[in-house]
Amino acid sequence: MYTGQCLCGDIQFEYDGPLGPVALCHCSQCRRAHGSAFSASVPVQTVRFRYVAGQDQVREFESRPGKYRAFCPRCGSQLYSRVDAIPGILRLRVGVINEPLGKKAAQHVYVGSKSDWFDITDNLPQFEKTERTNDPH
Repeated sequence: MYTGQCLCGDIQFEYDGPLGPVALCHCSQCRRAHGSAFSASVPVQTVRFRYVAGQDQVREFESRPGKYRAFCPRCGSQLYSRVDAIPGILRLRVGVINEPLGKKAAQHVYVGSKSDWFDITDNLPQFEKTERTNDPH
């Protein structure tokens, strides 16, 4: 069981399933949304994801047709992204999970649009776009 919350604590959740591989996304949308060199997320199953508090507070922004980024309107914490093309899966932002993940980052995606001020210095696989078609990263 994993638990998590936004920075202010208004939105809290539980997840009782396995976490997919941690992807570090360097696309311009993720960099802009997070104000950082990349975002870190894991795929999770919506049927195993449950809000404990604040579900009515969650806001979603459609960053491109069919892709939504969820956040807390009070503190601005990014929670997840989802795409209409892959129903049943959320890309949960690992920074909002309370417990240790028990895994390390698996890959860098969208390195073709990474920032020029950050150098990738690890040996993780790098993908120009992503390793899967229709990945909601």
